[in-house]
Amino acid sequence: MIEARHIIKRYGDLEVLRGVDVTIGEAEVVTIVGPSGAGKTTLLQIIGTLDRPDGGQVTYDGVDVLGLKGKDLAQFRNRNIGFVFQFHQLLPEFTMLENVAIPALIGGAKREVAYDRARKLLEYLKLADRLDHKPSQLSGGERQRVAVARALVNQPKVILADEPSGSLDTVNKQALHQLFFQLRDEMQQTFVIVTHDETLANEADRVLRMRDGIITNE
Repeated sequence: MIEARHIIKRYGDLEVLRGVDVTIGEAEVVTIVGPSGAGKTTLLQIIGTLDRPDGGQVTYDGVDVLGLKGKDLAQFRNRNIGFVFQFHQLLPEFTMLENVAIPALIGGAKREVAYDRARKLLEYLKLADRLDHKPSQLSGGERQRVAVARALVNQPKVILADEPSGSLDTVNKQALHQLFFQLRDEMQQTFVIVTHDETLANEADRVLRMRDGIITNE
């Protein structure tokens, strides 16, 4: 489904990624692990079209995403990729329902369609009683589940997550991890997750271990 071929990324004289090859299949949970500075987040950002490599190719179902620019790239990203970050990045002035609906509205969905999708996802994630709450009124675990709902609202091909459980306590961390696998099983959702959590890494369908800008186990 997703192929990244010979990805090279430099920052000045520092070569952060040194010819990385990655293939991600449908309904797969793939974790990327390694020490700080290994290139994990840089690789995730390039796969997510948030950054551009200095060499290589990224394709989604045969579409060369590095050939897209401007509005075409933004539209592709909105429709095909969901993001979950370590800190939920919810907009504090909006309710949970509004936060989840925003990507659908940006993508051109009618208001009633966007809000209906958002409501159903929040109900699915057992947050039906939090629709009108703002982020400050929710726990850390609840905020991350809302962030997952927001990432899902446009039914993307893949969700990219960067240390999604890094700010959570043990109980909420385990719940979030279980949710990822539930979504894979019930929605056939694909995940690529950068993590330092070895428990999550080892539960994944595949683990990509990185060091010094290369993948060491594939």
